[in-house]
Amino acid sequence: MNKKINISQIRNIGIMAHIDAGKTTVTERILYYTGRSHKIGEVHNGEAVMDWMIDEQDRGITITSAVTTCKWNKSQIQIIDTPGHVDFTIEVERSLRVLDGAVGVFCAVGGVEPQSETVWRQADRYLVPRIAFINKMDRIGANYFNTVKMIKEKLNAVPLILQIPIGEEENFSGVIDLINMKHLTWDDETLGVKYTIKEINPEHREKAEKFHEEFIEALADVDDNIMEKYISEETISVKDLTLAIRDATIKRKLVPVLCGSALKNKGIQLLLNAIENFLPSPVDISSVKGIHPDTKEIINCPANKSAPLSALIFKISMIEGRKLSFARIYSGTLEFGTEVYNPSLKKKEKLSRILKMHANKRERIQQAFAGEIVGIVGLKDSSTGNTLCSEKNPVLLEKIKFNKPVISIAIEPKTHADQEKLDTVLKKFIIEDPTLEIKTDDDTGQIILSGMGELHLEIIISRMIREFKTNVNVGNPQVVYRESIESISQAEALFEKEISGKQHFAKVVIELKPLARGRGVKFKSEISINKIPEKYISAIEKGARDSLESGCLKGYPIVDIQVILKDISFNESQSSELAFLVCSSMACKNALDKGSLFLLQPIMNLEISLPDTYIGDAISDLNTRGGKIESIAPRKDIQIINATAPLARMFGYSTALRSATQGRGTFTMHFSHFDKA
Repeated sequence: MNKKINISQIRNIGIMAHIDAGKTTVTERILYYTGRSHKIGEVHNGEAVMDWMIDEQDRGITITSAVTTCKWNKSQIQIIDTPGHVDFTIEVERSLRVLDGAVGVFCAVGGVEPQSETVWRQADRYLVPRIAFINKMDRIGANYFNTVKMIKEKLNAVPLILQIPIGEEENFSGVIDLINMKHLTWDDETLGVKYTIKEINPEHREKAEKFHEEFIEALADVDDNIMEKYISEETISVKDLTLAIRDATIKRKLVPVLCGSALKNKGIQLLLNAIENFLPSPVDISSVKGIHPDTKEIINCPANKSAPLSALIFKISMIEGRKLSFARIYSGTLEFGTEVYNPSLKKKEKLSRILKMHANKRERIQQAFAGEIVGIVGLKDSSTGNTLCSEKNPVLLEKIKFNKPVISIAIEPKTHADQEKLDTVLKKFIIEDPTLEIKTDDDTGQIILSGMGELHLEIIISRMIREFKTNVNVGNPQVVYRESIESISQAEALFEKEISGKQHFAKVVIELKPLARGRGVKFKSEISINKIPEKYISAIEKGARDSLESGCLKGYPIVDIQVILKDISFNESQSSELAFLVCSSMACKNALDKGSLFLLQPIMNLEISLPDTYIGDAISDLNTRGGKIESIAPRKDIQIINATAPLARMFGYSTALRSATQGRGTFTMHFSHFDKA
């Protein structure tokens, strides 16, 4: 970090949106206008700086979140450009975990689309302040105020309109800035670098004043200072308005709304001003809290470079055979060549390099401070979700939660040479992507690759072949099920065995009880803590959880179940943690055999867009797939069908929908929940 940059001038932001809303194009314009890029990279030409992977350039979509740093006025903006496709939601999840603010990009034609809702809910969960940028104002069908209405209704947000567009579709020419009450237009010849600020034309004055009044009223509702001046009819300065908008945005009371056309180079400088003026710096939000790994006391991690170190690894990339860890520093200072402590592993790691990131380009720096997002080379064992701190002041930050895979494919190497490379390549993918799971089928010897969707697995196979020159045969996609029980069951197990010359003894009685869908696995002990050492209870819980990783029906994980420890017998001289771990696992397996196991299948949420003419055919096809229609709503000249359907019946749906609608129907699909098959 430039030493002249104060932590209050840092903005850690994410650009998030539905696929094809234009967020990568917005990011490319930001890099161009801040001088970080000297040429505008276009997504449709495969030249976007932030989409640097071959598959991203070929497909015109963002797959992996990229990090970059740029300067605007006095601020240092650190941007993460996140994917819009539902199969790569993990990239959004882990990015939001480390961001202070976000820009939601919406298409002025499509409005609030399904993945926009998904990422907005994720940002709600992490309490991330946001501003909204309504993009593609130049497109046929663009409707600014309809999109604002959808932000209010679909996202339960309170939009604060800061700009109104001058013209829409091909007539979009500029915006009226309601804070300064000025008319802005951009110069096409300079690719939007130069723009003109002028007085509002008489024909737009009445409309501008109406929206300015509404803007002040909305701000007065959440800010006492503005309310006081508004009621007493005092002049409200631009500075007053800016401070009030900033305060309301950081407290998540309002979402400032701006508009433009990134592709036509209109509106980006005002978006940069809004990022600087309204989104928080690391010191504007609550200090992150962690726990002491041993005492479990809560530890405050203030955004101060002099405080003890706390940093979270939120992403790992394997680049040119080297492990690159992305970390957000919450407090303290990272120094090149020093050792850091990983409390999860109880290990020290050495920092061989600290890097300031710009997509896939890197700049070496000697130090990094609280508030910064950096790349680190040299961490051998640390992984995504691990905390880095000092050994003298250990702290554990909250881990990142990942969804479990719902779809799998079988792969096998084509040649002996491919076999040798495959293990290395798969290890790399597992390190990079925590939502990817790999196991070997004991019966067939095939490698089973499980992920979040068909596109997710397709990209992995494509990268395997193109990046790593490893050729594989690929089986048809298979659904990843879960198992659960219908009735309460109880069983006991006795473990008596001599291991390495020492007798081991344990006896447990365990009850399994079904839970509501989506509750996962819970453990409860009914044994008094005075009756047995706590370490044995921990071993029993671990043994039970391990045994539920693979069910007795088809070998899928057991979910929605409570394990209750009912009774226990132990021997002071012969009992051990190992004995209780194995005994607990045996008791669980015995109870599962009595518990009426059944399969749970993944149910997907669908949003289908198609012309009126084909709605009957689409509904008929969904019914044959076991789908349930939840709502049908008109939008412009198309119909939007919201439905749920079992994933097992949705293979080949893309082709079926195209055939039924003569190529005019589109859909998005993402995981909703598991239900009885």
